[in-house]
Amino acid sequence: MSWTRVRAMVRRHLYLQRRAPHRWFDAVVWPVVDVVIWGSIGAYVDLQGGAHRSGLAYLISGVLLMHVMYQSNISLATGFMDETWSRNLLNLMVTPLRESEHLAALMILSLIRMAAGLSAVALAAGILYSFDVTRAGVGLVVVVAILMFVGWSIALCVIGLLLRFGNGAEILAWGILFGIIAVSGAFYPTAALPPALRPVSKLLPSTHAFAAARALLDGRPMPWGQVGWAGVGLVVVVPAAAAFLLHMQRVFRARGYVTRYS
Repeated sequence: MSWTRVRAMVRRHLYLQRRAPHRWFDAVVWPVVDVVIWGSIGAYVDLQGGAHRSGLAYLISGVLLMHVMYQSNISLATGFMDETWSRNLLNLMVTPLRESEHLAALMILSLIRMAAGLSAVALAAGILYSFDVTRAGVGLVVVVAILMFVGWSIALCVIGLLLRFGNGAEILAWGILFGIIAVSGAFYPTAALPPALRPVSKLLPSTHAFAAARALLDGRPMPWGQVGWAGVGLVVVVPAAAAFLLHMQRVFRARGYVTRYS
């Protein structure tokens, strides 16, 4: 892997961000909007005497962690989509750039955008609701790492579907993500889910990460059991997503689907 080529791809996307400020909307503005919506709902629940008066804390922390998955997934997936929208994919394929280098550059970009998004959430939560997002302690770093890998895994699957079905599959970048967030219990315990969805929820690493975050917010010790189950899930999910992408890439080349982007 050439880090010179990786840096070049990162710079290319950063130039795009600089020349098109509206691209920062979903990285900075949308997280603030989510904080206002969900924070206001949580504040209202607390005013109505919600259980333990913890609605605000649960909802704002849910927004924070949801945007970890959102930015890691969407930044990676749309970074690839940028190449298809600009008809640049074929150009990249005939350069020395390797697929792994392109993927590494998109992951670095997603880290940058995720840092911007989480900073916006933390700032908005502190100013508007006097909520300190660090109250859960350093254990939150582990939760963030788990959700980041889940988001990247979703993005790998989405890129594979884009290679196979073309730009018509773009909606899946958002559809799959929010479907998993809903089943994972980002804003509520999974006991609130319909009984039919609970077994599916238990299989997702993100479910255990969100449960661990709620335990930390309640002042309990780090729930290593939940973290362990999340780690086991990642051991399965990440290689499976990578294998799916590699398979779709082989199909993409063998069937000549590159002509869709030429």
